[in-house]
Amino acid sequence: MNAINQTFAAGGPPFSPDVLTEPLIELEEVSKLYPSGDGMLVALDRVSLTIRRGEYVAIMGQSGSGKSTLMNLIGCLDQPTSGHLRVAGRDVAELDSDELAELRRNVFGFVFQRYNLLATVTAAENVEMPAIYAGLRHRERSERAAALLERLGLGERGHHTPSQLSGGQQQRVSIARALVNGAEVILADEPTGALDSHSGQEVLALLRELNQEGRTILLITHDASVAAQARRIIRIHDGRITDDSKPDSGLAAPAPADSSVPHRRAATALHFLEAVKMALRSLHANLFRTVLTLLGIVIGVASVITMLAVGDGSQQQVIDRISAMGTDLILVRPGAPNIRSTGDIATLTPDDAAAIAGLANVRQAVPERSAGATLRHGNRDYATTVDGTWPSFSDARDWPVEAGSFFTNEDVKSYAPVIVLGRTVADNLFGTGANPIGQYLLVSNIPFEVIGVMAAKGASPMGTDQDDVAFVPLSTGLMRIFGKQYVRSITVRVDDVGQIDDTQAAVTSLLIQRHKTEDFQSRNMSSLLDTVSQTQGTLTLLLGSVAAISLLVGGIGVMNIMLVSVTERTREIGVRMATGARMRDILLQFNAEAVVVCGIGGAIGVALGLVASQIAAGFGIPILLSLPPALAAFGCAFLTGVLFGYLPARKAARLDPVVALSAE
Repeated sequence: MNAINQTFAAGGPPFSPDVLTEPLIELEEVSKLYPSGDGMLVALDRVSLTIRRGEYVAIMGQSGSGKSTLMNLIGCLDQPTSGHLRVAGRDVAELDSDELAELRRNVFGFVFQRYNLLATVTAAENVEMPAIYAGLRHRERSERAAALLERLGLGERGHHTPSQLSGGQQQRVSIARALVNGAEVILADEPTGALDSHSGQEVLALLRELNQEGRTILLITHDASVAAQARRIIRIHDGRITDDSKPDSGLAAPAPADSSVPHRRAATALHFLEAVKMALRSLHANLFRTVLTLLGIVIGVASVITMLAVGDGSQQQVIDRISAMGTDLILVRPGAPNIRSTGDIATLTPDDAAAIAGLANVRQAVPERSAGATLRHGNRDYATTVDGTWPSFSDARDWPVEAGSFFTNEDVKSYAPVIVLGRTVADNLFGTGANPIGQYLLVSNIPFEVIGVMAAKGASPMGTDQDDVAFVPLSTGLMRIFGKQYVRSITVRVDDVGQIDDTQAAVTSLLIQRHKTEDFQSRNMSSLLDTVSQTQGTLTLLLGSVAAISLLVGGIGVMNIMLVSVTERTREIGVRMATGARMRDILLQFNAEAVVVCGIGGAIGVALGLVASQIAAGFGIPILLSLPPALAAFGCAFLTGVLFGYLPARKAARLDPVVALSAE
């Protein structure tokens, strides 16, 4: 292997001639115990050890001797059960998780036997990972990673994934990752254990050269030939140090590192955009599972938008139809308050309407009475509703005559047998497009002359056909058709809607005075409109709530998938923690994945909801699309990601680094 140029982009620690006299790592009576059944397993037993800056130390021992446990403690991946461990004079027992992460990020660089590279990203991105948690900008860390890979002979392999590299190349990538933040101490755990002899010699030569640059090397091995590369060999057996050979004074001391090496930048929290990028890469690596996770959010958001559009559309349709009848109307019906009124209660008369018409702010007072009847013209019969009313009906209801004219006051006074047809009745009796004006028809075998046809009105708020009716003078109807002298309703139209409540009170007072009791009911259309709006709003809310349940189910699915993801990626989490990720970095990363999933699902759901609404509108379903429901649905999807992603992210953030690294 070519000698490594001492101007590594990542750099090394400052070096002084008396570097070997400065204690860097101190262990004092350190023990590590693990629960084992009913007892405790002693992994390390009162180990005392001092490692100075610039040393090259090999820790030898057979499997289970405690050497890996010792490395984990020194690298702040684990903490001792008892005793004191100091790094650069700082007792690690006094440090919180973020301060321990800072040591792992800035002081230590880990080289693992199994490389522990992330399989879903490139070699360069693996090298950059510690620099991300150190807060370096993208350009700076990319330059450092590229320089390190170039010096390690992997300049053309930076865009390859680990699966496209040989074992020796992967180990060199892991060494570059250990160096990217300018680590002072390289902790190499069996770095040649998975390599062939040639690759192993290259890695050992690299470690030796790094030591010559001033870095402290701790090499964990069971192989005596590998340990012989070190300047100091510590043997450990059953958790105790059995031998500690001091440095051979005949070995050359490390050369000082180049003083032009750039200083490490102070670490900041993982940037959200970086977390999003990492989330997108992770989600792309499990594309099929990501699509299935998206499905629940997409369906939930689309359902919310479609349901609200249908609910709002239905509400608006009802409001429009009521408004078309006029919001300046007061409806008076027979029967005491809170009792369902019918036309058979004899409490309202045409004289009541005449009296109401004399009140202030009353524009018209129109009495009505109706009954079902069969109309006949020629050989055509048609069953409809015949409504007896006054000439002011057309103006009071804003319902104009399309052809001919409405009857007059003279027709009422003379009991004239004239009739005005609704458009539906005219089309059924005379045919679509025919002119029935001046023709005669029979109403219950009584001949009536057709003098007008009303303009088409459409369906009522209750969905009935308002054009399926015929109008006759009230006097004629009461005498010849209905056979009764009372009316079923009085429609009062006011001049000033702002005074409609006062006018309604005046109508109530007048009728009580006339009837000596309150045997009628009155309601103005404004209050009816408010009531209908509230009712429809409640129904819309109900529809939205039902749809929101699917969004909730989608959120539970996201949480479930994220929990599975945390379990599957436990080792990855351990690697990230070993390279300096803090708890909040892991929390942000995994929460970002949930937010990204729900954000993408929300966007697709909004688009799908809009399309579904348009399709529903094509089938005649009333639809009202507006921006707030779409924004609310997307916001709920985003919030779902935050809420349902938190618990899995919290679980990931609270994993023990050494336990996570040992996961299969």
